[in-house]
Amino acid sequence: MRRTRIRNALIRLLAGATVGALAGLAVAQTAPTATAATGSAVTVSGRGEFKDMKFTVSQTKNLTSQAVTVSWTGGTPTTFAGTQFNTDFVQIMQCWGDDDGTVPANPGPARTQCQYGASPTTGRSTWPGNGQDDTRQVFYNADPTNYGQDNRYGAANPNAGGEVPFKSVDGTTITTNTQNNAFYSYNTTNEIDFARTGAGGTGKEFFEVQTANEAPHLGCGIPVTTDGVTKPRSCWLVIVPQGHLDLDGKPYADKSQVNAGSPVSSTNWQNRIAVKLDFNSVGNNCALGADERPTTGSELAADAMTSWQAQLCSVGKVFGYTELGEPDTRSRVIADGSSGLAFTTRKLGADPAAPAPSGTTTYAPVALSGAVIGFTIERRASSDAPASEEKLDGTKVESIKLNPRLVAKLLTESYRSSTWGSVINGTAAKGYGWAKKNPSGLATDPEFLALNPEFAYLSVAETPATDTDLLTSLGHSDTARAIWQWIYADKDARQFLAGVPDDDGMRVNPYYSTNADLNPLNISFDPSNTDEYPKSDPWCTVPPGSDAPATNKQCMIDFHPYVEDMHAGALHARRADVLWKSTWDPLATPPAYKTAGPQIVGSRFVITITDAASAARYGLQTAELKNSAGKYVAPTTAGLTAAAATATGSGVAEITPANATAKDAYPLAELVYAAVRPGKVTKAARQDYAALLRYASATGQTPGADPGRLPEGYAPLSKKLRAQTVKAADALLDYTGPTSTGSGSADGGGTDTSGG
Repeated sequence: MRRTRIRNALIRLLAGATVGALAGLAVAQTAPTATAATGSAVTVSGRGEFKDMKFTVSQTKNLTSQAVTVSWTGGTPTTFAGTQFNTDFVQIMQCWGDDDGTVPANPGPARTQCQYGASPTTGRSTWPGNGQDDTRQVFYNADPTNYGQDNRYGAANPNAGGEVPFKSVDGTTITTNTQNNAFYSYNTTNEIDFARTGAGGTGKEFFEVQTANEAPHLGCGIPVTTDGVTKPRSCWLVIVPQGHLDLDGKPYADKSQVNAGSPVSSTNWQNRIAVKLDFNSVGNNCALGADERPTTGSELAADAMTSWQAQLCSVGKVFGYTELGEPDTRSRVIADGSSGLAFTTRKLGADPAAPAPSGTTTYAPVALSGAVIGFTIERRASSDAPASEEKLDGTKVESIKLNPRLVAKLLTESYRSSTWGSVINGTAAKGYGWAKKNPSGLATDPEFLALNPEFAYLSVAETPATDTDLLTSLGHSDTARAIWQWIYADKDARQFLAGVPDDDGMRVNPYYSTNADLNPLNISFDPSNTDEYPKSDPWCTVPPGSDAPATNKQCMIDFHPYVEDMHAGALHARRADVLWKSTWDPLATPPAYKTAGPQIVGSRFVITITDAASAARYGLQTAELKNSAGKYVAPTTAGLTAAAATATGSGVAEITPANATAKDAYPLAELVYAAVRPGKVTKAARQDYAALLRYASATGQTPGADPGRLPEGYAPLSKKLRAQTVKAADALLDYTGPTSTGSGSADGGGTDTSGG
């Protein structure tokens, strides 16, 4: 039975997209006149000890849930105590509230209103040692010149310490146990505890900005009325640089492992740099009672529709959007065309055994995007690495190259550590001899190292939670189909799946072999006809070192959990959280495995299959992929556009990896079409859908961050494709065949109209 993957309006809202969807919910962002968002970056200078530093925030207006880049110059290189950050690093957080007015030369919110202190990602010791850097804990000292004089949060005892409270936007205040508070946790916080300054005094981080949908306690983007004027609540991005002086302003006595103190301690807080953030409105801003036109389908259209909805809403056109896997979308529209406009990359009836739809179907190209391999990988030099590589410790790897066979190895759980515990001390469990000589993970695979030689000097803790798997979404999708088609079009990958070892002797996990004789289930895996990411290996075990009872085994879907969709994959990759519940908690009721939270800062390694728009939204690095011409191409506008030019087929032209032979074509580009069965919807609906198509073909193809524009991660459609969309809109307006009166009635003709 096919499983349908639907994200309803609430879930899409939680992802930061203010959209309308099911049950007549009309939700959209307030849209100013669509103009390109320019001049939104802000650069500010440090002060005091950090006066030579300059910090730049890449975007400060028209924000939604997304990542912004925070970069800096003029710093002192970070030092380490072993693998732990020691001195001269940067901490970043998001805060709510007006300028507290306490320091005119240093505007910004009160420290009690900052989301910080719930991310124990360092492995440092706990209070009263040197573990305050990633908490809200502060020193107390009776001497007003010492340690920032945090008396108000301390106790009368000079040797005691306290916690800086957190105050929510609704006034609720947490005063104790702030690291385990009810508002945010290490799984949801966006704080950056430790960001490295490199050898040249520069640094860069991607910061996840959260709206009121993700962080209600901050309230960013919620409409607020002041003096009769309503606008979205602004918030703050606060940067606290930490240096190489103790909290009393003197050099550290012990330089082996120092404690810089919490960034919200009064001493460190004086050096804060606050940058105001302006958000798009979050909430129900479309006219109440307006007729909503439903749209549904491909996740590849999600970010574009979110943007377009906002602008169309401001002129009285209200469109809902429900995300649904494309194969299920097509089945739904064939069965009931009255469901409205559907987003798809293939024609209705293109799926195996699917019936052809009766009557006319109008197709219009609306978006050009694609699937990407997104990642967050931080460098951690191995013991034999040269000094030049050691200097890069903690910084992010900007690019990797992947070919189809390497991606096939990841998707088939063929690395030795993929089946966690199947090979221990060189001894393989029954049936897993094939894994014995396979590389532990991607980072030690000779094929990967030949393409990415830098990794020969990097140390990666290879477990199921690092480089042995891709975060993938559950359900059927055209993106999964495109990935497998790209893999199967490659001779080396095809042979590997059939059981032929690679040049270094690595073998495929037989549960994924296309050779039924190798598969223990005697089933031939068919990647040429697959549109999901199966987890076929039945391996189960107690994770080594977890101390869990023998009866509490984990299986492959536990080691490698699915994410809900590609957007979620990008978000979790940005947070470096693979969702594996790897830690056994015997004190839980009942005892159970629990998540360890995000990976430790400075040595993160997470890779995912996502879409280009989601990767761009969360600032993920993306892999260069080998195309059919043998070139490694990134998912840039040029790469997507070159691939679109190779699309073949009438009405709905598809980009197929095997046919995308242009040397500069990105192999996983996808064209998204709007499909409408005009005889199944009313005249008023056809008029509204025509308006959507006209907008999508014009202003909707202009790149920009403002609502109504084309978000990053899409390439503008060519003039030819835009003209095709306009003709499709005309076809909807000119339609004269049998028309639905609400319940839907079949029309005749069996015609596709696409304007092509």
